Amino acid sequence: MTYVSRLQTQYNDEIAPALVKQFEYSSKMQAPRITKICLNQGVGQAVGDRKMVDQAVEEMSNIAGQKAVKTNSTKDVSNFKLRKGMPIGCRVTLRRDKMYDFLDRLISITLPRTRDFQGIKAKGFDGRGNFTFGIKEQLVFPEINIDSVKLINGMDITIVTTANTDEEAKALLTEFGFPFKKN
Repeated sequence: MTYVSRLQTQYNDEIAPALVKQFEYSSKMQAPRITKICLNQGVGQAVGDRKMVDQAVEEMSNIAGQKAVKTNSTKDVSNFKLRKGMPIGCRVTLRRDKMYDFLDRLISITLPRTRDFQGIKAKGFDGRGNFTFGIKEQLVFPEINIDSVKLINGMDITIVTTANTDEEAKALLTEFGFPFKKN
């Protein structure tokens, strides 16, 4: 028997039919779905200490459940003492089962652990159905050992969907239980 994520089963059984009914699609295949989740973390202090990027890669790999890769600068910036090709952050792209598992942990465990959490602002939509938001510190993830953290960093999380409009993407994420802030 193969593994199927809880959220993927929920999408197939409940969410997709609800979206077909809500937006009056002619087929279930027209219903928007999540294609990937991208995590990105910039480490500005890495200019002075390259080991910080290695630690960020290790933490990001623990959070995502797959190996993160370093990102290098593309140009020189003399004001920041930055040279082309220096490692300045890390990123990872999640797809399929790992994507659904990460989204499940994010919605049910990580976001409620955030201090004074009242929901995420719905301003992060890009007009094409993708949603980006930031987390101020990586300590909210249960995979991070607080004692081993030397530097507190935030990260950007982008949820890429097949939705054509922001309204459809927000309806999709709301059906998954994403905690948007009530206006």
